[in-house]
Amino acid sequence: MKFTVLSLFPEILQGFFESSIMAKAVERGSIEYELINIRDYAFDKHRTCDDAPYGGGAGMVMKAEPVALALESVKSAGKKTVFMSPSGNLFNQNMAAELSTEQEVVILCGRYEGVDQRIIDAYIDTEISIGDYVLSSGETAALVVIDAVYRLIDGVINSESLEEESFSKGLLEYPHYTRPETFQGMKVPDILLSGHHANIEKWRREKSLEKTRKNRPDLLSASATSEYEMEDQDGLD
Repeated sequence: MKFTVLSLFPEILQGFFESSIMAKAVERGSIEYELINIRDYAFDKHRTCDDAPYGGGAGMVMKAEPVALALESVKSAGKKTVFMSPSGNLFNQNMAAELSTEQEVVILCGRYEGVDQRIIDAYIDTEISIGDYVLSSGETAALVVIDAVYRLIDGVINSESLEEESFSKGLLEYPHYTRPETFQGMKVPDILLSGHHANIEKWRREKSLEKTRKNRPDLLSASATSEYEMEDQDGLD
């Protein structure tokens, strides 16, 4: 899979692709990336990519011409092209899974008050928001999307780990513990030391439901709850 990211500040993104698991995925060839500096497609010697909005108002708007030329340089037509915007569709795990099936995702990073609407109308397939708040940098939002998507590509993360993560079954993930057995007077739950795998799995399902009820009750559905309860019942048969 390839990520092509268009930005006024590509240096913000570079380090991510050169670090940790992503760097290994790039080295193995599982992930490709290309960072495009939109300023390279500006017309004047100052590489100007923003201007005052028509109709007045605070702030500046990214100009259509350099953005269009940058998008055309990477042949975005026919490729999944997204724009990071606080007014976009709210990003979630299902959206990450859908994007992970694409051969290439082109991401346009916004700045200032956003981009000329004509770019969105002519070039963008989907606007994506990572939450109900505003950032000064579309680059940081793009990194959230890239991180959520690339780890779903075959060979990047152990598939067994992905199956038990938060949202993978509609619920949050159960709590984890590691050595030492006692830390600041707090002990690892006895069930995790028992070696009884069936009981451990039941405990994890219960804790997953408990955590979701406490932190994200909006994720709970009758079907998800009953599914887990049925699994617990099966384990007792």
